[in-house]
Amino acid sequence: IREMLIDFAVGPTAQNGFKGLSPFQRFKEAKVRLEEVKELLDIRNEQGSGMPRLEFEELEKDIKRLRMKNASLFLEGIVRVYRASLLVNDLIHFFKARKDSSPRLYTLSKESWHSKNIIKPVENVLDKRFKVKDDASEGLQKIRHSISRKRSQVNRNFDRLVKKYANRGFLGESFESFLNGRRVLSVVSSHKRSVAGSSLGGSRSGHVTYVEPQENVAINFELDQLAYDEQKEIERILKQLSESIRDQIELVNSYQLVLTRFDDVNARCRLAIKLQSDLPGLLDEPYLELVDAYHPLLLLANQEKGLKTEPQDLLMDEGGRMMVISGPNAGGKSITLKTIGLLQLMLQSGLLVSVDANSRMGWFEKILSDIGDNQSIENQLSTYSYRLKRMKYFLQQADGDSLLLLDEFGTGSDPELGGALAEVFFERLYEKGSYGVITTHYANIKLKAAELPCALNASMLFNTETLEPRYMLSIGQPGSSFTFEVAQMNGIPKRLINSAKGRLDSKKVELDKLIAELQQEKAEFEDENQRMRKAQRSAKDAEQDMKQKQNRYEERLETQQKRIERNNKYLNSGKKMHQFIDAYKLGRANKELLGEVKKFLTIEKTKLDQARKIKERKEKVAAKNRARKQREQRKKNQVQKPVKVGVTVRLEKSNQRGEVIELKGGEAVVMFGSFKTKVGLEKLVVV
Repeated sequence: IREMLIDFAVGPTAQNGFKGLSPFQRFKEAKVRLEEVKELLDIRNEQGSGMPRLEFEELEKDIKRLRMKNASLFLEGIVRVYRASLLVNDLIHFFKARKDSSPRLYTLSKESWHSKNIIKPVENVLDKRFKVKDDASEGLQKIRHSISRKRSQVNRNFDRLVKKYANRGFLGESFESFLNGRRVLSVVSSHKRSVAGSSLGGSRSGHVTYVEPQENVAINFELDQLAYDEQKEIERILKQLSESIRDQIELVNSYQLVLTRFDDVNARCRLAIKLQSDLPGLLDEPYLELVDAYHPLLLLANQEKGLKTEPQDLLMDEGGRMMVISGPNAGGKSITLKTIGLLQLMLQSGLLVSVDANSRMGWFEKILSDIGDNQSIENQLSTYSYRLKRMKYFLQQADGDSLLLLDEFGTGSDPELGGALAEVFFERLYEKGSYGVITTHYANIKLKAAELPCALNASMLFNTETLEPRYMLSIGQPGSSFTFEVAQMNGIPKRLINSAKGRLDSKKVELDKLIAELQQEKAEFEDENQRMRKAQRSAKDAEQDMKQKQNRYEERLETQQKRIERNNKYLNSGKKMHQFIDAYKLGRANKELLGEVKKFLTIEKTKLDQARKIKERKEKVAAKNRARKQREQRKKNQVQKPVKVGVTVRLEKSNQRGEVIELKGGEAVVMFGSFKTKVGLEKLVVV
């Protein structure tokens, strides 16, 4: 994650910051950074937002020169500061217009201020190609005018001599060349004494000698002196310009601050886009509710291979804060634990995470992990000894604000003895009020999780028919290790597997088989449930699509009928006018005819006025009906029964029902079957 952030950053300040990226110390700091990144992500997702491109060079070395006595900025430094000034002004202008939708970034942009105190002086001196203008000073203008006249004189002399010596056959095929910044004649060496001038060298073959015409020697010397004078004048002008920038040192400092901070936020935003991340709801307390959570690196790796990544859902709150995940090896236990740990670390480090936006994530003061094989060769510690030392540290540090991530909990020693010790550790960590995700194969740990009120079991699903893991987390019951199924999947002969089964306690085999069957039944039930929900969504979508098509058809039919009626009216009016015209041509009394025309037009105008008034009345009635329905809806909402402990409720946009077991501020703790979650009161309907 750090490496990707470093690649996405533009300048060294943000890059160096990402090298040592770690969680923020305080929730408020992380929240500000997360909201900054989310605002920028929303802008990036807009079509044609007009967001200025964050392309810049840092100003650290230029600021150092400005702080040094008698040191001036080089031209490239002046250009860097100028470009930074333009970019920061653009950012300030952009976010001022969006201060309501992007308040965090607007606040960040205000770390500097809109100013042309650098832009105007630079534009007075430099042109669009960042060359010093001729009129940057009166002295430079005179020098360059003299240079222009002298060069014209040199070129006139040279062109005349080329023509002269070419006609005499003194010049080589190319006639001329360019040497030491000067035009020289390419003279055939046998004729070099016939050409007046200074010899400046010759070709490799020696057939051609390069001669500077005598008429131009003195003029070129003058040009050299003028070039020197020009450079000195440019240096004087740039030094003067640098001094004007030095007067704005605090402004330049603010540019460095704003641009490096935007660089940091932009790199985090680009990472969020790459990892398909979003901002979950944030809570300043231990809590974890993940919806469609992905391990970001696994998601990327599988996308490159064209493989599907299974998302994970889970809830950890005061009523279920210690989760014990069991299931087969290679079934996804460790990656699920790492997903939870990495996402929490990323969030607390100010990074958006690969979860659905409906997720909610809290804050942990300590995140303690023991993942993987930690055998220490230097300290001559076995894996188990190392883990015991880690466990001692965890027992000292863990509290109610801690998140524990323990992989293969208790392994590394005699299963029975190690399991007993692991159970004691588990109880002690539970008593400390810690939150934790623990993976294990130990049956006694699974049983202990079932006994403790604020602990829960979870399992990784396994397909016993195909003998393949499903990489899906199921909350509520322990999982079988599928030891024999995994062995069979990996090609172990069946006779060896049966022999191993025969050596086990028959009750243990039956228990493991029962757990496996329960898991399979639950998986099949969830699959069927998912298919039904999908079918319901499809049917609902089809119904809505049909209604929309019907409405569009009826609208088109009504529009067509109105168009036909309107055309018929126009046709009848046209026929009537034709009759008037024919009568006029036949020489009838034109005075009477004009009267009939006026009468006809008056009647038609009256009809149009009446039609317009009827339309306006219909629109007013429709508006009143809409307002009445809105009032009725508001009134209906106002008489909604209050949410209390013990009442049955459903989600606002769902038929799923649950019982309210606790109220906390503006939220209710609802038990949906065996699943308990916090829901905002405004999202619940009493049934």
